[in-house]
Amino acid sequence: MVEPIDLNTTYEDLMERKLAGVDDSLDKRETGIIYTATAANSAETAQMLITIKHNNDMVFADTAPRENLIRIASERGLKPYTASKAKLKGVFNIDVPIGSRFSLDDLNYVVTERIAIGEFILECETEGNIGNLYLGTLIPIEYIDGLTSAELTEVLIPGEDEEDTEDFRRRYFNSFNSVAFGGNRADYKAKVVALEGVGGVRVYRAKYGAGTVGLTIINSQYEKPTQTLIDSVQQAVDPLTAQGEGVGTAPLDHIVTVSEVNETNIDITLNITYQSGWTWPDIETNVLSTIDNYFKELSELWAEAQTYEEDHAGLIVRISQIETRLLGVPGVIDIANTLLNGGTSNIELDKEAIPKRGVVVG
Repeated sequence: MVEPIDLNTTYEDLMERKLAGVDDSLDKRETGIIYTATAANSAETAQMLITIKHNNDMVFADTAPRENLIRIASERGLKPYTASKAKLKGVFNIDVPIGSRFSLDDLNYVVTERIAIGEFILECETEGNIGNLYLGTLIPIEYIDGLTSAELTEVLIPGEDEEDTEDFRRRYFNSFNSVAFGGNRADYKAKVVALEGVGGVRVYRAKYGAGTVGLTIINSQYEKPTQTLIDSVQQAVDPLTAQGEGVGTAPLDHIVTVSEVNETNIDITLNITYQSGWTWPDIETNVLSTIDNYFKELSELWAEAQTYEEDHAGLIVRISQIETRLLGVPGVIDIANTLLNGGTSNIELDKEAIPKRGVVVG
């Protein structure tokens, strides 16, 4: 019986296997005819195995490259989220024309909607996260009479990059765990997260009484969303002017209320042993950045909730996680007795809250 060849078998493995089957009385040296013939056959076989393995990888979702993964996922009605443009708030000394364009650094923005006197919504003309990164003084691309000040002050609806391949792959596999159908939990999650600027949503049945559905959202930067984003999602899911009428994506008779995730301030007191010559001002920026990164990871976990149990679970801010991460900051030798909001215990947040860095004392 011929032993099957594993697809991960290398050229060297094939040579060793083939030469082992040749009688030792024959010349198997690299200059010999047997070795030369075997080498050519092994090289061709190895290339064939590589091709077969590549083809296998292309047809299974866990190993498929992006192009093939999109084709596989399309059979379940899924496709990657497309890139979107950031919408920001602009403040001017006068009302500027709708459609007027401004620049800030290398990006251009166009005025799309009036909020109030001298306040407008501007859309970044470049898609993706880059549109969320800059605030400050705007320069008009064309002259506007009477304009003396123009400031980009706030990101209202974050722009998003095209969905990452691995995020899309994870969403594909998650689609098998809970089937989205007719206004069930999975259906709300799938449709709301697909909206521009939304990073995650938690769904609550009868939150405001019988027949109601509560949606608590976080933005795509894993921060508390603006009222503009809340209103945009409300309009898409169940407009306030026709609640329960099935005008949006919510089913008929579902009265949906969209709200924002809350932020819980966490004050942190650190007891740090410094390396010789180091003090708090030397490490403060790195410490704050490390804490912010940890809190963002927790916020991403909040956004990734998929099940009923996860929707109803609060995040836990752990002292051990903060101390472990801060030990990697240059200038820190040791850290102990960290306090969170003045206490020595971990802090469990409300199910609708994410952590926000408060005062940090080093």
